[in-house]
Amino acid sequence: MSQRFAPGQAPVQSRYQPPPQAPGMRPYPGPGTGASFPPRGFPLHPNTTQPVPGSVVGAAPVGVGVGPGPSLLQRSTQPSFQTGLRGSGSAGVGGGGGGSKRSAESRNMNSGPNKGEFAGGGGAKKKKKLADKILPQKVRDLVPESQAYMDLLTFERKLDATIMRKRLDIQEALKRPMKQKRKLRIFISNTFYPSKEPSNDGDEGAVASWELRVEGRLLEDGKGDPNTKIKRKFSSFFKSLVIELDKELYGPDNHLVEWHRTHTTQETDGFQVKRPGDRNVRCTILLLLDYQPLQFKLDPRLARLLGVHTQTRPVIISALWQYIKTHKLQDAHEREYINCDKYLEQIFSCQRMKFAEIPQRLNPLLHPPDPIVINHFIESGAENKQTACYDIDVEVDDTLKNQMNNFLMSTASQQEIQGLDTKIHETVDTINQMKTNREFFLSFAKDPQMFIHRWIISQTRDLKLMTDVVGNPEEERRAEFYYQPWTHEAVSRYFFTKVNQKRAELEQALGIRNG
Repeated sequence: MSQRFAPGQAPVQSRYQPPPQAPGMRPYPGPGTGASFPPRGFPLHPNTTQPVPGSVVGAAPVGVGVGPGPSLLQRSTQPSFQTGLRGSGSAGVGGGGGGSKRSAESRNMNSGPNKGEFAGGGGAKKKKKLADKILPQKVRDLVPESQAYMDLLTFERKLDATIMRKRLDIQEALKRPMKQKRKLRIFISNTFYPSKEPSNDGDEGAVASWELRVEGRLLEDGKGDPNTKIKRKFSSFFKSLVIELDKELYGPDNHLVEWHRTHTTQETDGFQVKRPGDRNVRCTILLLLDYQPLQFKLDPRLARLLGVHTQTRPVIISALWQYIKTHKLQDAHEREYINCDKYLEQIFSCQRMKFAEIPQRLNPLLHPPDPIVINHFIESGAENKQTACYDIDVEVDDTLKNQMNNFLMSTASQQEIQGLDTKIHETVDTINQMKTNREFFLSFAKDPQMFIHRWIISQTRDLKLMTDVVGNPEEERRAEFYYQPWTHEAVSRYFFTKVNQKRAELEQALGIRNG
């Protein structure tokens, strides 16, 4: 409240307690001292007279005294604000009205020297988004060549979507067995060793014998991966091997040579059988392939119906479902049932069955696959080695599967892309900061007086928010502020509060003395 005094008379005590002064606040002289009034309460760095970056010390509208501080050119190199309205989301100088508040993040960005320092703070890194790569429309209008960059961004989005879709396709393809047919050449050779008589030198004689060898290797088709150095062992293609010799020559107990795969089996490049004898021998070689995944031989009636002889269980069920769809055997009202035609009725021995019953009814119709049968003739008396060759089809893992796995597991390209994305984000941030600087200087060049005036108003509002100042110090320091209608009630309330306070103090003091 404003109070008048006689000339030369000083007030005994101020009616209002001065508000607590925040650390680093520069006091201003009171009224009547003849000093000018620079903007009050701008924060300073400790032990220095330089202003906090982003604030203006000594800058004032025309007609107001200007205190000490850096020159206007030095201060204008701090592009913390641009012209615009408050609450627009950009770091700009607030307009004269509106009264809306900017977000805390916007105020923090404006109070720093530049946005780069804010973004590079010690906190957690902000996750970059695709929208952060887009150039503002003002930049595109100023630089028409930037449209080429936007076209590249559009192409990059399409390329990323295509690559992601292909990666998903590859992942789905890897869930299914990927096999390719290759030729396995089997070499069956036999060698005859004639008998030897014992010599006078002490050498023991030997009876006539023969040796049978079964070996094999994959034929190169020119399509394999040249980097693949590992060769599969011959025994890895088979589940079992049985050599059946002439039962009349070697008896019922010694005419079979068997090999069966177990969990502890060590792979080998071939099999060898030696037997004594000087007579011709007919032998039968039975080779049972090791199918991965397991394959089954269909019942002859079902095989003729579906056109499938030996296949995996999923392929057999898929072929049966295709037959059901083709002949429209699914019940029209109860879709979970199948109405068997005369062929399926003969095979499954029922007129109607559920879909869920198909695997169970298929089990009796699935048999182990037939072995590969090779008849070989061992001729005794032949001094030279005799060899016969046979080619069979085997399924091996597709070399493309390894390439797909390598593509999904490789991270080198991802790291390179992330590095390039980081550079793009940093470049776009730099462009945005330069755009802000340009708008700052353009606004200052068009109307320096109004720009500085708006800047001071904005700084004052920010200062109030940062220091939690209540009221409007700029208006309260003027006498006209205290000639408003509310002042009479405010004075009465103030004195009433003071009187009650003094009364409580006196009662407390008297109570202590009486005690």
